[in-house]
Parts: sequence; C-alpha cells; structure tokens
Amino acid sequence: MTAILAIDQGTTNSKAVIVSSDGIIMARGASPVGIAHPQPGWVEQSADRVWTSVLEAIAACLVNAPPVSIAGIAISNQRESVTIWDGETGEPLGPVVSWQCRRSAPVCAELNAAGHSARVEALTGLPIDPMFPGPKMKWLLDRAPVGRPIRLGTIDAWLIHRLSGGRVHACDASNAARSQLLDLNRMEWSDELSVLFGVPKAFLPEVRDSASRFGETLGVPGLPDGIPIAAAIGDSHAALFGHGAFGPGDGKVTFGTGSSIMTTLPHFIAPQNGITTTVAWSLGGTPTYAFEGNILVSAASLPWMVEILGLPDVQALVDLASTAEPEGPGFVPAFVGLGAPHWHADARALFSGITFNTTRAQMARAVTDSIAFQVHDVFKAMAAQSPAPLGRLFVDGGPSKNSFLMQCVADALAHPVIQCDAAEASALGAAYLAGLTLGLWDSPDAIKALPRKTATLDAKESDVSRRLMTWQDAIFRSTVSPTSSMGE
Repeated sequence: MTAILAIDQGTTNSKAVIVSSDGIIMARGASPVGIAHPQPGWVEQSADRVWTSVLEAIAACLVNAPPVSIAGIAISNQRESVTIWDGETGEPLGPVVSWQCRRSAPVCAELNAAGHSARVEALTGLPIDPMFPGPKMKWLLDRAPVGRPIRLGTIDAWLIHRLSGGRVHACDASNAARSQLLDLNRMEWSDELSVLFGVPKAFLPEVRDSASRFGETLGVPGLPDGIPIAAAIGDSHAALFGHGAFGPGDGKVTFGTGSSIMTTLPHFIAPQNGITTTVAWSLGGTPTYAFEGNILVSAASLPWMVEILGLPDVQALVDLASTAEPEGPGFVPAFVGLGAPHWHADARALFSGITFNTTRAQMARAVTDSIAFQVHDVFKAMAAQSPAPLGRLFVDGGPSKNSFLMQCVADALAHPVIQCDAAEASALGAAYLAGLTLGLWDSPDAIKALPRKTATLDAKESDVSRRLMTWQDAIFRSTVSPTSSMGE
C-alpha cells in the first residue's frame, strides 16, 4: 500500500504519522523535544535534539505501521523558531531560538522607536515583535563562529537539510512568510529587510512552493535513500489546509501552548488592527494569503491554574469552571506578554476584579474564558477589515476536544465552531500537500472531498457582553500597569 510519512515537529513534541492514499492515518509515533529557559523571557531548544526527536518519532511510527510503501515525506513544523548551522558539516552553531523567546525585545523596541514598523508591516504583513525571526537570526549570527559556512533557517529548513544529507537548503513559502524577511508582494527575500535586520540573504534558504520536491532522503537512520521530500509547511497553515478551509472567510483555530487563528483571503491585504497577513500556502507558484492572529499563551494557562488551585488535572479545572456562578473576575494570561491583536510585550498575567465573594469556580472560569475571549478579540479585528464574512470555523489541537471549552468559543463569537476528529490536523495537511506533489490527489478539491468526522457546536449563550466587559477591563489593566519588566 502506498502511503506518506508526515512529520509534525512541534514546540514540545515531534510526531510522525503514516497517511494512506485515501487520507487515513494508519500509524503514529511521538517523541518529546525539551525546552530550556536560560534567562527570564528566553526560550530555546537544542537543534540536535529536535532532529533526534524526529528520528525517534519516525521509528516509533514505523514500528506501529502495517506494511506500506512510503511514496514521500511531508513536513509541518513549529513556526518562527529559527536556528543556525554549518552548511557543510550540519553542526549546529547555536540553539533553536523559540517563537516564544523574548530575547530580541530590546532590538524590536529600538526598531519600532526608529519608525520602521509601518514599512516592515507593509512588506511582510507582520509587526516588529520579538515573536518573529528577523532579530533572532541577527542574534544567532552575532554569536556564530567566524569563518564557517553559515546556514540560517526555520525548522523546516533544518529538517530538509538533515533529511537530504545536507544537499538542500530550502524552506517553503509559508515558513518564509513568518521570518519577517520575505516581501509578501514579490514573494522573495527582501534586500531592504536584509539590511534592516542585519541578516545577509546568502545565508537564507531558497523559498519554494509548499507542495514541491525539496529533495530526497540520504543517510537518514531507519529510512531508505531516495524518498522524495514532497511538502513542507508551517504547522498552523498545515492545519488550515488539512481542514479543507479553501474558501475566502473559512478559518480555523489551533489550540495549544498558544493559539493560531487563521482565515483565508481572496488576495493580499495589508493588515491593520493588530492582526497579521501571511502566506497560507503556495501551490504552482501562486500563494494563498490569510489573516492570522497569534495568541502567545492559550491552553498553557490551564495546567498552571490546576497547580494553583490544587486540582488533580485539567479536566477537573474545566469541570469546576462549568459550575461557576455568573459574573466573577477577569483573567489575562499574559505570562510572556500579549500577542494579537494587542501586541504588548510588557503586559503581564493578572486577575482583575477579585472580591471576598470570588469563588474558586469563578477563578477557574476566568481562566477558561480567557481562551475564548482572546479568540474573540482576534476575530473582531479580522472582521473589521475582511472582504469576506466569517465562514466555516474549524478548531483543532488538544483543547478542541473539550466541548465545554469550545462551547465557550462559539458563545463568545456568536458563531458555530466545527470540532474535528483529527488530533493530527497539521500532519494531515502536510501529507495532503505531499500527495498533490506526488499525484496521489489531483487537486485541492479532491482533498476537500475526503471524508472527515466533525461535530458542530452552535452558539447557545446569547449575551456574554458583561463577561467580555470584565475581560476588556482586565486587558486594560494588564497593558497599562505591568507588574514586572521583561528580563533581557
């Protein structure tokens, strides 16, 4: 049986799945990565460990798989995380600087103060913020050994280098679009941005379609040589593609450590109101654009609150939240600042409006509500400038399986959400792209027609305005009166 091996390299785990030619996941494997916090606000990983975890996930997946012929490999990956390596030996020359890392905050503040923000946003669709890779790449370059053949790249480029035995230095358009070095209108590395951020274009990977032949395997433990590397795409973009959200206004929310909200666009639109514009994917040299809002901390606040309240697990927290009486405090999970649509690097997490009458259940509900209300704020910003009304809205990621949490989202948006029975939405999306490259499917329409198990949650609570007012007040307090400053 012909199948695709899809790698989903995430922030905390690397996963691998075998996807059959009819779009069914046949086997799974996973391996943890590990995260280091060398200073407050700094988040990094080992590039070697990222690669090793991918190999371990592949090995675990193949052990569980039925006899198949692997026609190609697909990659989806954590975005905005970047690393540096020797182009000849493959030796890492620095850490993987995570998308969560704030070490470039001082540089970003200087660039914003110098008035570069509007120009950068017009070219890249992205604000100048520590989340994005340009200043991080400069940080890595400044600390790299002199005289080495430098390679810089997002995680897809690092994996393509290793899978191809060092022969290919390339990335896909969706990952390039998150680097803050790509001109989204011209779809090429920008000379102007290269100079601004101090990152020579010669060190950057070649930008290719998301569905294309990036190379072939060479010297990969556990895999034969010569397997085509047939797709690469950022994980959030891959989930959107995997849902078949191809119509303008169709969107998805991926819930995890943070959250990514994305809706497709009919053409490029320069962003406003705190959201970004990105390349969702590129096929046949033609990019599909999307609005996106990146929430820095989403479901990661749940286990934190579990520990604070002394509960046994996240489900117990959600159960407690569901019993809360109306009203209650607001909670802002700005543990590492606020992302879209507020973009306030110095904001800090807080509860607002606690009284002697506040109950544990109300505090739990404030935390669960914060997941939905952050999504609400992003969609409000998107709706203000979207040329198409909000269409089908899919949800994925671990928390999307919890009906209470997703009902909160539907109520906050006053719009149905579609739960999907596919925990590996990103891996599936990457596999579908590889299938297009290899001819397993002849068009996106054929992918859209593949069977999917879904459940639709309609909005039930007609008036959440009072709780949203409490939330907005808490946001205001979080951003104007930060409790501490970010460490450098």
